[in-house]
Amino acid sequence: MALSTIVRVQRAYACTAEAVYDAWLDPRLARKFFFASPKGEVVRCEIDPGVNGRFTVVDRRPLDAAPQQLVEIEHCGRFLQLDRPRRIAFSFTLPKFQSHETAVIIDIAPQGDGCELTLRHDLGLADDEVVAMLEQAEDGWTRMLERLEQALHGP
Repeated sequence: MALSTIVRVQRAYACTAEAVYDAWLDPRLARKFFFASPKGEVVRCEIDPGVNGRFTVVDRRPLDAAPQQLVEIEHCGRFLQLDRPRRIAFSFTLPKFQSHETAVIIDIAPQGDGCELTLRHDLGLADDEVVAMLEQAEDGWTRMLERLEQALHGP
């Protein structure tokens, strides 16, 4: 039996589930965290916030091997489920690096005055490519959720 490889990350936020949910669908806020790298700049953030609506986020960032050179990384997907304020599910692909789509599910649970977000990314069947991506994907999502916190409370 073949098994999918799932990345799972969680983070608690000191704001409402509605505020966290809405940040994912508002290009003005999303460009501050949604696939934004620490040393990069989001140069395009388009979000059509409806079921079957698409998103494209392009982050211009320095290459690890040659920091003086910049590369534009395009992140694309389609919203599969939107249930405010509890769930966002979307397909996801990196056209330069992936030939297939993967699936991401974000569940947001109210907790007292705040909420807890659980993100699950199904990377697909555990082949060599997926196993190599696992740690990088977990690190990337963890940093994204940290930047979401900053976006929610920053200027």
